[in-house]
Amino acid sequence: MFPGVHAASNPDHPAIIMAGSGRVTTYGELEERSAALAGALHDRGLRKGDVIAVLSENAAEVMEIFWAAMRSGLYITAVNWHLQPAEVAYIVNDSDAKVLFASAGQAELARQVTAGCDNPDLLSVAFAGSIEGFGSYDELLSSTTRLAEIPRGSEMLYSSGTTGRPKGIKPTLLPIQVDQPGDPITGLVQHVFKVGAADVYLSPAPMYHAAPLKWGGAVHALGGTVVVLEKFDAEAALAAIDRYKVTIAQFVPTMFVRLLQLPDEVRDRYDVSSLRIAVHAAAPCPPEVKQAMIDWWGPILVEYYSATEQHGTTIITSQEWLTKRGSVGKSALGPVHICDDDGNVLPVGEVGQVYFERERRTFSYHKDPDKTKAAEHPDHENWTTVGDLGYVDEDGYLFLTDRKAFMIISGGVNIYPQEIENALTLHPKIFDVAVIGVPDPEYGQQVKAVVQLREGHQASESLAAEIIDYARSKIAHFKAPRSVDFVDELPRSATGKLVKREIEKKYLAAAH
Repeated sequence: MFPGVHAASNPDHPAIIMAGSGRVTTYGELEERSAALAGALHDRGLRKGDVIAVLSENAAEVMEIFWAAMRSGLYITAVNWHLQPAEVAYIVNDSDAKVLFASAGQAELARQVTAGCDNPDLLSVAFAGSIEGFGSYDELLSSTTRLAEIPRGSEMLYSSGTTGRPKGIKPTLLPIQVDQPGDPITGLVQHVFKVGAADVYLSPAPMYHAAPLKWGGAVHALGGTVVVLEKFDAEAALAAIDRYKVTIAQFVPTMFVRLLQLPDEVRDRYDVSSLRIAVHAAAPCPPEVKQAMIDWWGPILVEYYSATEQHGTTIITSQEWLTKRGSVGKSALGPVHICDDDGNVLPVGEVGQVYFERERRTFSYHKDPDKTKAAEHPDHENWTTVGDLGYVDEDGYLFLTDRKAFMIISGGVNIYPQEIENALTLHPKIFDVAVIGVPDPEYGQQVKAVVQLREGHQASESLAAEIIDYARSKIAHFKAPRSVDFVDELPRSATGKLVKREIEKKYLAAAH
């Protein structure tokens, strides 16, 4: 269950293809290079539980470093290169990283980061070119040390920091060797999604996020090919599916929206019939968007709900979703419990915090025992939550309503922004939309839609009224926006998640 198994039987099979450049890394090369790097890190004193950090745009070397960590019992912390130097330096320092790998494409950022790092012994290594003051990745790979059996490593990725500093999500290392089964993500990918060596998996999202790393690793464990988009582009994704005969691909809902916004003649230009599964996750998918994708690609969409914490998972097929519209499925990893703020289990159909139950708590927040404790149920430390709200129906299907942090309380009534965003997403004049609560002297909060228009449309009071009326035609009037603001662009992460705290911050500042 790792690349070495497949390198031994089929060394020339492509493990990684960079979609833009066409660069191929075979299983033989992935095995040789990750093993050499693991040996080199061991020679430099790294041991089980130590941390290495990676700062890079999408590149094949990221997966080489990933597998070096997996076969060394190390944690790998992949860092968002869109952050400011001080933010990256904070993560490198907080993670206690002993090595920083950086691509030459991030040279200026990498130099500023190392200048802000606390560890004077930090080993800095550059790949895909050189960086002043950094060692050479290729020279590091010249090590010939081969490690004996070592416990499997893991990712330690940092939360996006909805409030305050981001926190490292530190899974408990599994008590297995790298070539042994037991990794839950690999198990799900193999047994639920039926991925094997014949599959070609398209990874269009940044590799510093959880799903691209973990799913890429799972596909490699199973012998498939990972096709990586250097950067997401809707037409480029269709072109890669066509060119490489992709069988399984993973998207976030915003990517679906961008695909649906392509002109029909562009969509019709590419053959996507090789796809047997289109996986989506990371954020709730507006039902109209999902229905439009099913109408286009057929009932091949499979959604899963999980988190970087890996505390639980639900899964739903297109066929199930068509009868349970809006659901994220039934539990596939850890029973679901819906609880109120005091931890009491709520009846079927009532909205509360979503907890998953595992045999034991599977993660902690690095250096933050208070946040770790806050994620636990008051009475069951093996029930954990990431702050999502939802309910379970009579058949055990989970429906998400929103994050607790984003819920709007207007006149004592709970309003969930996601429901309103879903209603507005496919408005023909809207390119992007965020819904937030803003201060209201009478009701406490009122609903505001912040809208980025599609090209060719101009902001106006009449268009704002049209958008409000459109929302009222789809949802209850009390949920519809009371006002609409137009902006040039909404802040989204590279995976398409709204950075809603940045939008809220602007309006809260204006209210004071």
